[in-house]
Amino acid sequence: MTSPAPILVIVGPTAGGKSALAMELARTLPGECISADSMQIYRGMDIGTAKPTAAERSEIPHHLIDLVEPDDDGFTVDAWLERATATIDEIRRRGRTPIVVGGTNLYVRALLEGLFEGPEPDPALRAALEALPLTALREELCRVDPPSAARIHPNDLRRTVRALEVFRQTGTPLSTLQTQWSADVRQNARQDAIVVGLEWPVESINRRINARVKDMMAAGFLDEVRGLAARGLGRQAREAVGYGELLEHLAGRVSLEDAVEAIKIRTRRYAKQQRTWLRRFRALERSCWLDASVEPMESWPACVRAHLLVHARAPASA
Repeated sequence: MTSPAPILVIVGPTAGGKSALAMELARTLPGECISADSMQIYRGMDIGTAKPTAAERSEIPHHLIDLVEPDDDGFTVDAWLERATATIDEIRRRGRTPIVVGGTNLYVRALLEGLFEGPEPDPALRAALEALPLTALREELCRVDPPSAARIHPNDLRRTVRALEVFRQTGTPLSTLQTQWSADVRQNARQDAIVVGLEWPVESINRRINARVKDMMAAGFLDEVRGLAARGLGRQAREAVGYGELLEHLAGRVSLEDAVEAIKIRTRRYAKQQRTWLRRFRALERSCWLDASVEPMESWPACVRAHLLVHARAPASA
């Protein structure tokens, strides 16, 4: 009886070529793609999330895209992981390779290492926190959990409230609990997954990010945001890079030029955050890392396939 196909998990900074690599691997292995992007779940948020095109989705099956309306604030990482796990099983039953691709670090980490078992939400405590001004919440978070305060965007009310909720319930900072969640990735990561990492020099990825933002604007990103604003955007959807900045412009608070520049800056910061998160996965013995400054993009698929031939069926070390 043959072993099931390994799960390929393609990681790397935004605008780094993950989707293109996933498409080519899906064509040749063959495989199917599973989005690990927390904003591609929203219907209508297409240009700003670099969602696969209709033609790409017609050629290669893509899963966990367009799951909910953009005003839905109830979708969680738990819900994504449950669907992703079921989808991986379905793809394997079809004799194909599951290819997970996307830039939401928490989704990838949940898939590879399981979920951090935090305390159950306390509705009364959460309501009390949400009734406070965001400035007061941020001040408290900076005081009790500086690492979480540095990681969570100052305007991200949902994650700020959750971090404070966890601290008030446990007396331990969320950042400490998350570190305890999986201190040794080699010991805790699932053994049927192979991480494929794309590494870019900072200057190179920043140029690609700037070019992507320019292309998105030319493709009608502003009109997309205008239409979504008319339909209604929930709090979670507004947190997506680019959408909040363009909403500020549409409200007349900033110029379009300043909004576009803010998108570039925030995207570059997001790429830096991704690089920091991804360092932990270099410890995985069967991972495959491609240096974009050395390896030309057209050779990436062949490099990954060669890696699979050597490692996919080999037993993982204890």
